[in-house]
Order: sequence, then C-alpha cells, then structure tokens
Amino acid sequence: MQASPADSATLPPQQSQPDKLARAGDSPRGRDGIPWWLWVLVGALFFTYMTLSLRIHQRLLSNAFDLGIFEQVIRSYADGHLPVSEVKGPDYPVLGDHFHPVLALVAPFYRLWPSPQVLLVVQAALIAASVLPLALWARRALGSGAAAVIGTCYGLSWGLANAAGFDFHEVAFAVPLLACSLAALGSDRLRAAAFWALPLLLVKEDLGLTVAVIGFLIARRGDRKLGIATAAAGLVGTALAMLVILPAFNPQGSYAYTHWLTGPEGGAESGPLDLLYKATIGLITPEAKVTTLLFLLAPTLFLALRSPLLWVALPTLAWRFASGLWTHWGTSYHYSVVLMPIVFAAFIDALIRRQSSTVSLRRYLVGSAAITALLLPQFPLWQLAKPETWRTDPRIAVAHKLMDRIPDGATVQASNQLVPQLTDRTSASLYGWADSRPDPEWIMVDTEVPQQRRWPLSPGEERISLDHALTQGYRTAAEQDGFVLLTRSG
Repeated sequence: MQASPADSATLPPQQSQPDKLARAGDSPRGRDGIPWWLWVLVGALFFTYMTLSLRIHQRLLSNAFDLGIFEQVIRSYADGHLPVSEVKGPDYPVLGDHFHPVLALVAPFYRLWPSPQVLLVVQAALIAASVLPLALWARRALGSGAAAVIGTCYGLSWGLANAAGFDFHEVAFAVPLLACSLAALGSDRLRAAAFWALPLLLVKEDLGLTVAVIGFLIARRGDRKLGIATAAAGLVGTALAMLVILPAFNPQGSYAYTHWLTGPEGGAESGPLDLLYKATIGLITPEAKVTTLLFLLAPTLFLALRSPLLWVALPTLAWRFASGLWTHWGTSYHYSVVLMPIVFAAFIDALIRRQSSTVSLRRYLVGSAAITALLLPQFPLWQLAKPETWRTDPRIAVAHKLMDRIPDGATVQASNQLVPQLTDRTSASLYGWADSRPDPEWIMVDTEVPQQRRWPLSPGEERISLDHALTQGYRTAAEQDGFVLLTRSG
C-alpha cells in the first residue's frame, strides 16, 4: 500500500518511493535476496573483464609498470616476506613506495597458481563483485528494471574498462569496498557504511581521505559519534601512512610522491603562486581535466551532481588534478576506477531523492544506457569486438621460445612488455631503466616494439645500449624476428 504524505515525510527516501516504481515479481522476500539475473550479469562482466585482461597479457601487451611490479609484490608475500620489487630497483621495499598491505590477500591464490594471470583474474572478480551492492540497492529502491540498467551501465563504464584493460592495480580492492559502503550509506545503514569504508586504509595511502569524507557523510546522516570516529580514522590512517610508514621503508626516508604536487613533472619545486594556481584554476586546466569530469558525469546525465555521495570523489579528483603528472588528468589508465562506484552510487541516490514518476525514471535510464553505449567503443572493452584481438602474432611464440632459454631464478633485464612474462620465475627488471639491477645474467630486448609503445628507450638509444653491452662481456645467445637475447653465461 502506498505511504500517505505524512508517512512519506518521515521515511528514508528509498522507502517513500511510489509503488509504481516496483516491478512485477518483486516480492518482499525476493527483493531481499540476489535474483538469478543479477548473478548472470555479474558472471558475464567477470568473464568479460578477465578475458580482456588475459588476452592483453597473452599478446605481450602488459607492462613492467605495473603488472610486473605487482606480481613481484605478491610473489614476495607468497614466499613469506615483506614485498620487494626488482622492477622498482634491486630489492626495493615496496612498502616505501605505496601502502597497500591488502595485497597479501592475493598470496594464497598465487601459491596455488604462481602466474601474473592470477592477479588479472582476481582483479576481474573484484571489479565484477562491485556491481552487486549497487544493483541490489537500486533494486530495493527503484525496482528490478532500473537495477538491471544501472548495473549494466556501471559494469560497462569506461573507468572499470580501463582498469581491466591496463595491467593490475591495488585499487581494484577499493572498488567493491566503496560500492558496499556507499550502498549502505545511501540506505541509512550507517554502521555498515563505516565497516566497509575502514578497510580502504589498507588499500592505498590516499584513500584515508576518502574514508574521512564518508565519515563526514555518516555524521551528516545523523550518527555524529560514528561519523567523527570514521573521519578521524581516515585522516590518521593517511597521515600515518604518508608521514611514518612509507618514509620508514623508503630508501630516501621520505614519501616518494610529494613531487607530483610540489612541482611540475621534471621541473623545479613550486613556489606559493604555483601552488595557489594548482589549487584553483589548475584544478580545471588543461582541458583534459574538464573532459574527465564530463566523461565521469555524463553516464548519469549529470544527475549525480544532486547527491551528497558525490563528495566522496573529491579527494581523488583533487590529488589527480593538482598533480603535475599529465597521466593523472585524463581518462586513460586505471586512475578513474575508484570514481565509478562513487558516481553511480550518487546516481542511484539522486534518482531515489527525486521520487520520479515511472516515465521520468525510464527517461533517465534510457539516457544513461545510450551514453554508456556511445562511450563503449572508445575504451578497452571494445577490443573484444576487434578481429585483431583474437589473432596471435607468430612473434609471440618466438618470444616465449627465447625466454624459455633463461633459467629459473636468473637475473634478467628485459623490454617493458617482456618483463611480466618473466616475473613469475626470474629476478626481472626493466631494460633501460636507470634504477634496474646492473649487470644482469641475461638481457632480452624486443627491437620491433611499435614507436607508441616504446619505453623507456628510443630505438636509437636501445641500439647503442645493446652494442655497449656486447663490449662489456655479453654475447648474443639468440636473435630472431626482432628479439635479441644476450647472456654473460658460458
């Protein structure tokens, strides 16, 4: 029975929705469980993310930065010691780089399947799982039809696609945690919101600021004591990570990334005027930053702006747009994956607050689906529809044949996209990277990498470096189809 106007004023927004927004077959008991179609959606998305990331790795398109680094981190945990990464430097203590002890949870899976592919499968599962809390919240408040559309649009959103299409990153753990926390917060389950938010402190050092905003929203929703405690935990957690833990492990004795904010990439330290610029006009210039904001909000038809839940995105947007590193500003790479559950949670919350008619709700859902479909071809999930994704270059077999000649446990420097193929059984570092372990036993280089994927050496620098190695005691063990394998061994 529909609530009276007097009752509606005292109920949480999702309880005062008109009954006409409910869909047929949504019995009270059924709406509390997980329907079969939602399991199918989550399973299909998991398979899609997994297939994309595994296929990229199989085509030798994954990278030392970052899949190689993270495999070495998880391999360290699986071997029972604190994480180090040869890609970052000889025996580099990674807890001095970023604070992400949550990665130890992957170690048991890695012991069963010691391969970089296990990281990609875990990431796909984490991202796909984040659909559940958001879709279930939408289903309770808006009905099954709305939940199906929102869950699909979220699952196909460009931020999630970029994360699945670019190696592995610790922030994959933040995605389901944020989805659960914000779904609970939007449903006024404030203790659950805090419970799901606090583990973000173990995912990455900056996410304590996100926890602090969630705490503020909990206090704003009515539980001031819990909200203040959550916000304080977030602020203290970030401070401890950045000012105590990371400097204690870092070889330089400081937090490694303050230069992103204090100076432009490769430039001198910023003065007060430059910092003022970054905190004001610099947050929306250059235009890549505005483009990112438009792409974030467009799938919600900008309705997410009407929800306080969108405030949770502010810490991530602030550090990204204040950074001097251009890769943080745009829609590429994995940086927006933590923003997608926030934006779609704000979308659901805004739809609930509007108490829209069935026709109005349908218009928003159709618009969201249309924009999602328009954006889809521009981002990595569309690779699955391209024939070249399913073709296997004969050079890949040649690469593996030559890499098989490198013995287990050997020290090796390799090209960027060869490193993740070797990190499961060798001590691998990046060829041409200044901090790589010097004088490795083996060197393997792909001299035919396309120009757009070449890093860190240009073709000319690479040729000079290889010629120099031959004068320093290395000999050519094999050379085929552009792959060069050098060794010091007899």
